[in-house]
Amino acid sequence: MFLNSCSTEVGQASVEAAFLIPIFSLALSLLLQPLCLLYTKTVMWNAAAETARLAETNDSSEDCTEFAKRRLAALPELPLFHEGEWEIEIDGAQEQQVTVTITGYAKPLPFLGLVAAMQNAGDTDRFELKTQVTEQLRPEWLEGDYAEWIEAWDDV
Repeated sequence: MFLNSCSTEVGQASVEAAFLIPIFSLALSLLLQPLCLLYTKTVMWNAAAETARLAETNDSSEDCTEFAKRRLAALPELPLFHEGEWEIEIDGAQEQQVTVTITGYAKPLPFLGLVAAMQNAGDTDRFELKTQVTEQLRPEWLEGDYAEWIEAWDDV
């Protein structure tokens, strides 16, 4: 009676787990890197857009650079998100059109680094993340300047 109630497949779950756990870990690591890079790019884009809006009204590029670095501090100090210093370029401050370019680097996970090396993708030690945002101070359809607007309201 006891022998009939026992299954002959004892230990089958441990064999399946030994096979499936590494596969799930690999799949998770393959999904983790793109998600972290996407988060980094999103924070970079937001920092560049806010810095561009600030640069349109502030003539100090040092203040704008520090502002961008404060916004980029939202990213954790992990090589998976970013590694090293940020390169921040602000062109056209106090002009009609401002362009802010933020460049950073992230270190790939070992498996993705191996894939990048097999594709001969240049620098396999790190990924370059670059974001460029261009903002206009005033839209093209808006005519006149502030002095003309004040005169128009004074006439009313």
